Amino acid sequence: MTACGRGLWSWPMKTEQSAFAERLAAALEAAGIEASSTVLEKLVPQQGGEAVTPQAISSWLNGRHIPKQANLQALARITGVPPHELQYGTSAHKGVREANSAWPDHVRGHDRLAFEAFLTLSDVQRKVVRELIALLASPARKRSSPR
Repeated sequence: MTACGRGLWSWPMKTEQSAFAERLAAALEAAGIEASSTVLEKLVPQQGGEAVTPQAISSWLNGRHIPKQANLQALARITGVPPHELQYGTSAHKGVREANSAWPDHVRGHDRLAFEAFLTLSDVQRKVVRELIALLASPARKRSSPR
């Protein structure tokens, strides 16, 4: 095919889409979130993305398409991976940059999402949740404390 032929020009885009799908799958796995259309269909709008069909999400996961910017931002919030790294990967030349220390490595995606949801609650609701967590954690403290 010539340089003007459709097949030759579409190859870099397909490679970019496939690479995005691999980065998305790895980010979801690292965040402890199932790489599933049904799971992401619920999470993406909750994190500020646009409502999207399971078929569209499947096309992201299978390397056929890259999501719109709003959904890419939502996926970044879900996975904890900066949006530019999710879309383009990490660069070999890092330059000067600050480490992202917003979340410790052991805090996974669902926990981050739960905490962000917690922050949207009213003061009264947050107090109830804190009390519930303290109550649930108290038997664990008793078992782990030295006697």
